[in-house]
Amino acid sequence: MIHPNTELKYINCEQGNGIVATRLIPAGTITWVKDSLDREFTLEDIQNFEPALQNIIETYTFRNNKGNYVLCWDNGRFVNHSFKANCVATPYGFELAIRDIQPGEQITNDYGYLNIVAPFETSDEGTLRKVVYPDDLLTYHKHWDKQIQSVFFQINKVEQALMPFLSEQTIQKIEQILNMETALDSILLNYYDAELVNSN
Repeated sequence: MIHPNTELKYINCEQGNGIVATRLIPAGTITWVKDSLDREFTLEDIQNFEPALQNIIETYTFRNNKGNYVLCWDNGRFVNHSFKANCVATPYGFELAIRDIQPGEQITNDYGYLNIVAPFETSDEGTLRKVVYPDDLLTYHKHWDKQIQSVFFQINKVEQALMPFLSEQTIQKIEQILNMETALDSILLNYYDAELVNSN
């Protein structure tokens, strides 16, 4: 579920639609939660779909650490990629704003941590990275861990409209981290390692 203070909007001919903030979304805000309405498909499921449905899966899903394809039921599926993303995924099934997101600003994440199937080039944002690769999580997880660390302890200091959609287990985990009872896990836990998964 995408944050309620957002709306679907046409961005440009290259990106198509995207999600923009309708109000200020402060750093540390949970901007997306994988909720019980989101659908998860195995590769076998997808292979049994008609080509048109397979195209939808290819366009609008991301892969989790099991290699399953997750389809957001709401506008969350329209969040666009940016190498200068203002949100980052955590290993707990939700994303965080890593800086204040202003009204009218697009909500973005980095597709490099979404276990994409094949590399793709994206528009030049003035960064060293020009291509998103399937193994970007292995390369950049420490950078994303630092981003998560920089805002995680703001979670209980800002309004959290999506908190009711987190599982009790996830809420307990957040509380343990905030109380310094356990350490933050690395975003590397989101990585899909095909060999490891297939061996279990």
